[in-house]
Amino acid sequence: MCRWLTYWGEPTYLDRIIFETENSLIHQSLHARHSHVTTNGDGFGIGWYADRDTPGTYRDILPAWNDANLRSLAHQIRSGLFLAHVRASTGTATSRANCHPFAHGKWLFMHNGQIGGYERVRRRLEMLVDDAYYPHRLGTTDSELIFYLMLSLGLEREPMQAVQRAIATVSGMLGEQAIVEPLRFTAILTNGEMLYAIRFATDETPPSLYWRREPDRILIVSEPLDNDHGCWHEVPAGQMLVGQRGDGVPLGTIDMVPFLPTS
Repeated sequence: MCRWLTYWGEPTYLDRIIFETENSLIHQSLHARHSHVTTNGDGFGIGWYADRDTPGTYRDILPAWNDANLRSLAHQIRSGLFLAHVRASTGTATSRANCHPFAHGKWLFMHNGQIGGYERVRRRLEMLVDDAYYPHRLGTTDSELIFYLMLSLGLEREPMQAVQRAIATVSGMLGEQAIVEPLRFTAILTNGEMLYAIRFATDETPPSLYWRREPDRILIVSEPLDNDHGCWHEVPAGQMLVGQRGDGVPLGTIDMVPFLPTS
């Protein structure tokens, strides 16, 4: 399974989070602690918001620990909201188009999990992606497919409802095809103002998700960045973290709400 993190708060340099913490994302790319896959070397990506209306991204197929460009960029890029991801493929090719985070307009999305029996339902699910969005699908992963399915189901108008509709649609199709392999969906998406982090699975083992709030920042991660266990809170299965920027301040509110897919 992949490892990822989101930083939201006072602007900071990216390397302070993805390289310099005790259990940094780069360390997790080689030695993940909360996953049955310890190495996440099938590419990586970062996404961030700065002065433009749309986010920037940098993705590549090299292992994150072996990309000198990533270290150089992270030393220079400063942001109050960034996403970072190291990938462990669940079967699709190692290519730049398959690396997270995925971007469309103002939105960034990244995911840890999988659609059970993906190859058996892929074509049916792709047919549900609206023609306005389908040409933007460049890769072959189930993660990117879910992202464009959410956009097709109203993400830009009703984000929470669109996420619920997409997961309900995928879950329903797995049931229709009698696929017993689970849907596992631990993901985050943001448009730079709102942030949604979800932990969900159709079985009892959703991928791990933790969060931590400090006076000047919020961290949402696949696994804690240090051993200060009392400061990290596990997101319960079936829950969604919803964050909103405050008026005139970089860090606003964050709440936990039940995540219940609806038809």
